[in-house]
Amino acid sequence: MAETTYVSQVYGLQDIMAIMGLGRSSTYVWIKQVYEEQKPFRVIKIGNTYKIPKKSFDVWLNTI
Repeated sequence: MAETTYVSQVYGLQDIMAIMGLGRSSTYVWIKQVYEEQKPFRVIKIGNTYKIPKKSFDVWLNTI
């Protein structure tokens, strides 16, 4: 039986914290603001969990 390799298409808050070098509180405040405005990248909220589509975030990150 062949194994299926899963590659996530989204970042979690821990990923964003590491990429941006931000603390937990700062990241939550920032991502909540981005979620409400949907700018400068997309944020998806599922329950109390925020997910950031990699493509949207990476495009934004590469333009700053």
